[in-house]
Amino acid sequence: MAANGFEWRYNISGGRPLILTFLMKDTETLTRGDMLNLESGEVDLMVTTDVAAVGIFVGPGVLSGTDSTTIVKAIVNPDAVYADPNDTSARLPGALLDISGTTGAQTIAAASNNEFVVVERKRQSSDETRVQFTAPTH
Repeated sequence: MAANGFEWRYNISGGRPLILTFLMKDTETLTRGDMLNLESGEVDLMVTTDVAAVGIFVGPGVLSGTDSTTIVKAIVNPDAVYADPNDTSARLPGALLDISGTTGAQTIAAASNNEFVVVERKRQSSDETRVQFTAPTH
């Protein structure tokens, strides 16, 4: 069974993931692998209409947080490539996609707001889909 949410794979420029600390914007639950969005200097669960993507929540596991109180960590490299191990659709490099789903169940979906761009061709439907944030989103 594939993991839930997204996973960091690599940076286009090489190197390690850059992990930064933020306060949570909302009282909500986050799950390792959730994509986060920056609003008013704090982060919350990213949805398809968000325009300030940060990166992925790195844990611990599942966290029930409190608005402006709970500290969370995220991978924030601007050239990070993330994997969606649950996407089973055929994808070609350059395809634009959106984010969909709730905490612990986020995945990529058909494009309307174009948050992601596919960076590698999938050879088989069982392969993970590798994406980056599009420039205006990140």
